[in-house]
This record gives sequence, structure tokens and C-alpha cells, in this order.
Amino acid sequence: MAARRRVETMEENRGKLIAAGRKAFASEGFAAASMDDLTASVGLTRGALYHNFGDKKGLLAAVVAQVDGEMAARARAAGADARDGWEQLLAEGAAYIAMALDPEVQRIVLLDGPAFLGDPSRWPSQNACLQATKQAVGKLIADGVMKSADVEAAARLLCGAALNAALWVAASDDPQAVLPRAVHAFRLMAEGFLSEKR
Repeated sequence: MAARRRVETMEENRGKLIAAGRKAFASEGFAAASMDDLTASVGLTRGALYHNFGDKKGLLAAVVAQVDGEMAARARAAGADARDGWEQLLAEGAAYIAMALDPEVQRIVLLDGPAFLGDPSRWPSQNACLQATKQAVGKLIADGVMKSADVEAAARLLCGAALNAALWVAASDDPQAVLPRAVHAFRLMAEGFLSEKR
């Protein structure tokens, strides 16, 4: 019983730290966020942060994974009403790019994430997105909607294009003006995979 309560407390503390980190990183940015202020805001110590995440960068990785996972869910929801698998793929990509306008996504996932955690293609959350895209691409190729191509290569190019378009929007001086250009270019690139039978 005591062991179960201890696990529950650890999970509760982990959740509190992720929530506090998310708030601090979104408002102040990773570099400026104070670990002491962050932990004190939820009644915990630096020791709790170290125990759960190793360091501040470990907390950022957990926050990025949470936000990136939510982005994937939002993208799937955006494609849910598409008339077919191809339009769903395009809608999800466009929705992912458009999330670069969300200040929290912009700051945490698209600016600070790559700056402090390195190449996003190596993040577990991005690899989950890649796996889902591989499944969609494999079905579209099998159904003759997309040209015959290496499934992993096509999925990596599509995911990479959406991510890089979102990074461009986030880092631009005028994200609102860049967004439609980025989405249009993404669609044009993706259409290169379309089968002539479509």
C-alpha cells in the first residue's frame, strides 16, 4: 500500500513539474526559466526535478513530448473529416504547420526544442508521428493513390517538410504572412507523390 502511494506521489510530482515547466518555458523561454522559481511554484524542490528528469533539459524534453503529442492529436483531428486518405494526409500536414502560430507551440517545440534538445527527427514524439505517416503512406501507395516509392523515404520527406515549414513559420518575422506560403509549398511538394491515376 505504501509503495503504491509512493508511486502515485512521484507521478503527481512529475505531472506538477511538467505543468510548471510548460508554463515557465512558454512565458519566459527555456534559457530564462529559473529552476528554483519553477519548482517553488508547485511546492517542490530542485531535488524533485533532478529525481524525475535528471536536469532542466530533461524537463524540457518531457514538456516538448507532451506538447508535440498534443500537436499530433490536433493534426489528426483536423484530418478526421477529410473525404479520403490523401486529403487527410494533406490536412494533417497543413494543420501541423499552422500550429506554428500558437505561441506555446512556437516557443517550446519549434524554437527552444531544437535549440536545446537538438534535431527534432530524433525526438520520440516525432518518431511516433513518422510511424503514423508511414502507415498512411503505405496504404496510399497500396491503393494506387500515391506513386510506388519507398514508404519510409516518402514518409520522412513528408514529415520533414511539414516540420521544416512549421520551423520556418515560427522563426519568421511575419508568421501570419509566411503560413499560407508554407502550406501551399507543402501541398505542391506532396502532390509530386500522387499517382497519375488519381
